[in-house]
Amino acid sequence: MNYDIVIVGGGMVGQAFALSMANTEYKIAIIEPNNSNPELQADFHTRVSAITPTSEKLLKTIGAWDLIKRKHAFSHTSVWDQNSHGTLDFHAQDEGLDHLGHIIENNAIQSALFKALEKTRVEFINAKLNSIAKTSTGYQAQLENHDTLACQLLIGADGARSRVRDLADIEFSENNYQQKAVVCNIKAPQEFKNTTWQRFLSDSIIALLPLGDNQASIVWSAENALAEELMQLSKEDFAKRLSAGVEYRFGEFEVISDIQAFPLIERSAKDYVQENLALIGDAAHNIHPLAGQGVNLGFSDVIELSAQLNAKLKPLGDYSVLRKYARARRRDNELMAKTMTGLNWIYKENNEPLRWLRGFGMNVINDSPTLKSFLQKHALGYSSNE
Repeated sequence: MNYDIVIVGGGMVGQAFALSMANTEYKIAIIEPNNSNPELQADFHTRVSAITPTSEKLLKTIGAWDLIKRKHAFSHTSVWDQNSHGTLDFHAQDEGLDHLGHIIENNAIQSALFKALEKTRVEFINAKLNSIAKTSTGYQAQLENHDTLACQLLIGADGARSRVRDLADIEFSENNYQQKAVVCNIKAPQEFKNTTWQRFLSDSIIALLPLGDNQASIVWSAENALAEELMQLSKEDFAKRLSAGVEYRFGEFEVISDIQAFPLIERSAKDYVQENLALIGDAAHNIHPLAGQGVNLGFSDVIELSAQLNAKLKPLGDYSVLRKYARARRRDNELMAKTMTGLNWIYKENNEPLRWLRGFGMNVINDSPTLKSFLQKHALGYSSNE
């Protein structure tokens, strides 16, 4: 079977890229062994993303935004530190916006993208990738069901453990934080006020991401030993630890979902592209979830790569075109990764001088409209020249 573009990975980033190219003359296929159209349950799913205005604009452009069934806008972000006097507050109105982003279940985004793709000529192939082989005009992809697909451009959008990256012999660096993200959904007696909340504790970081007025998804980033301890608690005891961790600011929490944990490992591919091949999303880079930027970086990859390809200056899969995408994205992705690693280190260290400096720095930023605006624009997904 011959295609122009074959995308390995039918998650949020892979489907978004397919949609961004769907109105071209290119024949496109997505290879995905799992269900690309997850069914939304009555209860909120525990895996969510904080979608920035830049990602929102992409999802609107490709026709998926209005198909997302549940999304909760937030207009304020509040950060406070247990071990210093430091606070940071970001407001949408400071940037002339009515919101800073939306908290949306990953399943809801993926389902909306799938529904949008149903109106296109993009084909879904439910199979696993077995091997790839370089040809004079692109790649051949051999599937485990023995089908062979030929394409001019092969896209690896298959996540942090990318099979495409491995088969293409692309090396990657890895930084294991020796931490886990403990996630669940909670209910509170007091409202979250359309605000995302982060508290830095001596031994961990708690993020509260509002799903509604009184419901939120929580991400508790903790060293492995503490994460294991938290996972052993009953839902009631976990809720008590969590409520105390944020100073009972919202009253006594109730856990309303399963509690899960995921290892935190930052990875970065040494090369995002080869001739006729490109990596996007977590296949190219994945970072600490401290700022909730993971999928937004992937959507920014989609924006940049589709813009380069749609310019049609060179044949599809041309290395010079793909390198432009790689150069543009690596700078932003690595800056974000280094920032997250640095922040993680700063908040792990708890000696007295550093605690004082940390609080002082937070307050300096909070009191400086220029500094705060610079940081906020980066968090919103805007480049420095916008």
